[in-house]
Amino acid sequence: QKRKLLEELGENRLPYLTPADADFHQLWKTKYSKLIFRKSDAVPEELHQKVQESFLTLREHNCFFQDLVRIKGKDFLTPVSRILIGNPGCTYKYLNTRLFTVPWPTEGYDIKYCSPQIHDACKALMGLNDYLHIEAVKALQGQNLFETKEIRDTTVTDREQSFAPSLKEEGSVSKDQSSVCVPEDDRSLKNRTSYNLTLLNYMDPLQMLYLKQEPYFGMGNMAVSWHHDENLVERSAVAVYSYSCEDSAVEESKEQELKGRDPAVWHVGLKVAWDIETPGLAMPLHQGDIYLMLDDLNMTHQHCVLAGLSPRFSSTHRVADCSRGTLEYILGRCELALQNLQTDSDSMALSLRSLEAAVVKQVEEIHNEVEFEWLRQFWFQGKRYLKCTDWWLKPMAKLEEFWRKMEIMTSLVLSEVRKEQQIDEQRNETISCFLLLLKERQKLRKEWTAR
Repeated sequence: QKRKLLEELGENRLPYLTPADADFHQLWKTKYSKLIFRKSDAVPEELHQKVQESFLTLREHNCFFQDLVRIKGKDFLTPVSRILIGNPGCTYKYLNTRLFTVPWPTEGYDIKYCSPQIHDACKALMGLNDYLHIEAVKALQGQNLFETKEIRDTTVTDREQSFAPSLKEEGSVSKDQSSVCVPEDDRSLKNRTSYNLTLLNYMDPLQMLYLKQEPYFGMGNMAVSWHHDENLVERSAVAVYSYSCEDSAVEESKEQELKGRDPAVWHVGLKVAWDIETPGLAMPLHQGDIYLMLDDLNMTHQHCVLAGLSPRFSSTHRVADCSRGTLEYILGRCELALQNLQTDSDSMALSLRSLEAAVVKQVEEIHNEVEFEWLRQFWFQGKRYLKCTDWWLKPMAKLEEFWRKMEIMTSLVLSEVRKEQQIDEQRNETISCFLLLLKERQKLRKEWTAR
């Protein structure tokens, strides 16, 4: 209610700090210590060159797309244009929209790209992914060492003098931000830092007719509103490489005396979730800067992206939760459903092995899943990735073939439940669960048709 009031009044803004403020480092240390920042000069120059060339190549080939996302039953076009690149067969879902990876060149996969330049761009981003994985492991190891030392040291009196974060240093974990951390093994660290995809973003703010104003702190124009990143492995690190195409307009703005953040420079904004007392943080982002959000920061905090004046690319590397989001997963589900379909060896007639309610329910749930989470999602927006590669066409054809067989299975269920010789109790139970799933399918088909 307080947040809503602040937003409506537009007055009494909550305070926020930038690196120019005296209390910035103290706030970072106590409330935002799991945000790790790396200035561009800490990154190998050769990597900068390859990654930045890949951004420009993908833009030249028109490979960035605005997503149509669904929020509270309404469709919105994102102000930021995006492309998903990552492990073959991976997908990433956010705001009810499933994105399908343009696969980076992976050993053992036959991936044909529309041009050698797109191949090179994807390869460069896979190299960046490997680099950021190593950096995230180092950062988490450093964090764990610090915590272990703090736990063992029962009389720490010089913590204030011994720790002073700068824009080139890691933060430490404060006790009020996280529970005491139990040292973890290398496998856990690897699982939480093995990025399987990157979501690339591009926006030219001067081409946008309208950008929403940051509502709570008065930070200015937002390219991306406050949010938690969705669909991630729990406590996994997020790594972001930022490339803003800065020009003379930005340089002139830097010379001005400004209170708060410089509106010409891109920033990442952070705030503690559900907390209207703690000041926010606005961290400037320049060409080649990197930041990491470690451990549970993505859950305990929210972040936004504040637009500058120049066009900007970013590569946001994630450990996406692919338990239900890989091609391997959905093909396995289809094969499970089709186990209930049998073909007579003589007449070649199709029939169902079982009409048990639990079996019918499982099959029809998979039927809905493959149609609405995969086929419709892909053909709604996924086919635009044909500008990069046709890798997904064969898997989608296979899923469509499975879907058609499941349509036949639905018809067979209808035929069987109409037969009166069935035991009433079993028949009623099957009809009951079957009908619920058919109604859900009808509702979703209407929604997708409307979209």
